[in-house]
Amino acid sequence: MTDSRNLTEKRGMNRDTIKYIAMITMLLNHVSFIFLEPGTVLAEILTAVGYFTAPVMCYFLVEGMTYTRSPKKYGQRLLLFAVISELPYCLAMTGEGIIGFAGMDMLFTLFLCFLIIKAMREIINPLSRNLALAGLILLSLFCDWAVLAPAFTILFVNAGRDHRKLKRAFLTGTLVFGAFNFLGGFGRFSMDINILCTILSMAGPAAAGICILRFYNGKRAETHRNFSKWFFYWFYPVHLLILGLVRVLLFV
Repeated sequence: MTDSRNLTEKRGMNRDTIKYIAMITMLLNHVSFIFLEPGTVLAEILTAVGYFTAPVMCYFLVEGMTYTRSPKKYGQRLLLFAVISELPYCLAMTGEGIIGFAGMDMLFTLFLCFLIIKAMREIINPLSRNLALAGLILLSLFCDWAVLAPAFTILFVNAGRDHRKLKRAFLTGTLVFGAFNFLGGFGRFSMDINILCTILSMAGPAAAGICILRFYNGKRAETHRNFSKWFFYWFYPVHLLILGLVRVLLFV
């Protein structure tokens, strides 16, 4: 069997590099959602590009839970920044007016995914574990990336560090994501356009899988680690606040 450590050492992208890419693709997705006309070519492309982000975040959440020295503090940080991000999220994502409730932001979803990981690893009784997972997935219906982020998280936990299982996890998650988008396209697009948009939407999760499976070297950046750690937390609420203020200035 090939030594997986030797394989990862030959790859060129560390965890922080991939996360920075994910921040950029998320920004493009939000710019499209807030400022561009849905259904236009540019809007659909930028939206699809942004679908790279959530699977990457779910993957690194699962990996982070494996290596963190304090899962409790990890969860507390997620919840804290979820609360901090909620008003900027609603400001940015409100369709009309200055601000209205637009659902719970993505960091709340990741906090639920954090609880899903803990449930899968710590609840021994199968019935209790499945009930907990079902409840957490239902709670995600009020959040960004409802059901889908929990689904990716469950797939990644079950795959563990097995490369083949991770391939199947990304493939399964991408197909499920495509199915959700195909069903959501009914009534919005003609059948041929819906199929095209579905295929385009799957490019983001597929690219996330390729990036992690083929290029991720399993390491963090060697420098500026503390800066990167806090940048990833603060980027989410700050960029939403800026986009929200721009939206209000332009359209309200």
